[in-house]
Amino acid sequence: MIKNSNFVMNINQVKHELQNILSGKSSHSYDAIIQAVTSYIRTSQKSSPLAEEKHQNKSKETERLINFANEKNLFFAKIDQNKYIAQGAEQKVYIKNQQYVLKLNDAIYYASWEDYFLNLLLHNYFFSDTAYQFLGFYKDDEKFYSVVKQPFIKADKLTNLNHVKLFLESNGFKNTRNNDYCNQELGIILEDLHDEKVLTKNNIFYFIDTVFYINPEIFWDK
Repeated sequence: MIKNSNFVMNINQVKHELQNILSGKSSHSYDAIIQAVTSYIRTSQKSSPLAEEKHQNKSKETERLINFANEKNLFFAKIDQNKYIAQGAEQKVYIKNQQYVLKLNDAIYYASWEDYFLNLLLHNYFFSDTAYQFLGFYKDDEKFYSVVKQPFIKADKLTNLNHVKLFLESNGFKNTRNNDYCNQELGIILEDLHDEKVLTKNNIFYFIDTVFYINPEIFWDK
């Protein structure tokens, strides 16, 4: 869950920690390979903060990632289609066992693959109880996916989005519209948190499908 203790008081510390994680200077064990992929993307092309330019470069990013996956043996061999349980606009979900799910994501919600991997790092920082573990890449009918493993959460009640709003606002994320939030001090945007992306179990919120973005001018400002 979001770190509650002294979150607002230590905003500068949180920002410093996040800058180190997203730039690859520090990490948790499950972040290391995500950081390696992100670093490869960042150093193999000229990055641009403009979404339009990122979209134009996304196909080139995909080509580079395919080469990278081949070089580093990062292609996921096979997905058991009998384990398929759900599909959304951006991903396919497969049950691995009663503890984990596998998620295949084509990064359609992101202007670039780099933005997608930064989202994984941000999610793992704020919501470590549902942290993503990157397993590799997968190609299906010429479509290219990232494969991640995530703890399987079985909700025991419907999520009250008003309570989610109060929870996030108490941790510095202000509601901007509908189910979108922003932490202006950190320069972080969190979007589309509807009730299928925040599950409730034992009266605890579990965020399972976050969509984080950063505002580079604010986030990277010292």
